Amino acid sequence: MKFNLGRLTLSAAALGVAAMTAGAALSQGSYPNKPIRILVGFAPGGPSDIISRVVGAKMGEIMGAQFVVENKTGAGGAIATQDVARSAPDGYTLLNTPVATVANEFLSKTIKYEYGKDIIAVCPQAETANILVVSPALGVKTVADLVKLAKEKPGVLQYATAGRGSATHLTSELFNMAAGIKTIAVHYRGGGDTIKDLLSGEVKMMFSSIAPVQDFVRDGRLVGLATTGPKRDPAFPDLPTIAESGYPGFDVRLWIGMTAPAGTPKDIIHKLADANKKALESPEIQKALAAQGFAPMLGSAEDFDAFYRAERDKWGKVVKETGMDKD
Repeated sequence: MKFNLGRLTLSAAALGVAAMTAGAALSQGSYPNKPIRILVGFAPGGPSDIISRVVGAKMGEIMGAQFVVENKTGAGGAIATQDVARSAPDGYTLLNTPVATVANEFLSKTIKYEYGKDIIAVCPQAETANILVVSPALGVKTVADLVKLAKEKPGVLQYATAGRGSATHLTSELFNMAAGIKTIAVHYRGGGDTIKDLLSGEVKMMFSSIAPVQDFVRDGRLVGLATTGPKRDPAFPDLPTIAESGYPGFDVRLWIGMTAPAGTPKDIIHKLADANKKALESPEIQKALAAQGFAPMLGSAEDFDAFYRAERDKWGKVVKETGMDKD
């Protein structure tokens, strides 16, 4: 019997491709079949960590999988981002992604990654507005009062931040740009020390997330001037927004979402995004988010991609125009 070696080789190759295709389809079709890691670039106990744990646990119930949170701190969350960017794009390594991830892309001199090329959107999860608070000793009651004082004393007023490139830092610099003023950053290692020094009058102003300062505003130890979202915040409905205070279009929210390594299959991304949406719609998760001062941020992977790109454009401009990337 004669064999056609060329035809036999082609048949073997075709069988190999078919087997690989079937294996890939089986792998994706049975996803998830092992624990899913969520890397958090910050220490346990903060909003990023807590939200990843509570939402991840609910997603695990929905998907029949185990979500495991790993805290990998350093470089303002950039180390965790880089690790995820270098991970296999198989849906088993995800990144807790706060607004700081956007800024770090432009700020980090040693850890490099690019949205769309190294990490891609999975889903949005939670958001909250900032509040502009000042020490009563400053003697201002409105945003207009503060801007007037800052223009009278350029480069004198100091604002507290939770660290270089943090959301508090970025928001303050965006406000400086919008108002045409120059206030000076005083960087701290975290939010706790900033509030202590605000209360003592050591520093006079700060853009803070609402939850840590709301009691101090209500009892008069700090003065709330405005919130930073697109509409008034339910926690302080009598306070105007920055946009209402003379700066139309000013919209800053602290947000948290989830990203994955670029190349992760779309069906896996959509499966994760669908589970996330179902988790956020549950009353127990909404209650857990509210305890952290956050509200659910609903949307698809495509919605989050568009939002992330808009945030990237906004904060990239702030970083470059203020020279933050050269500090």
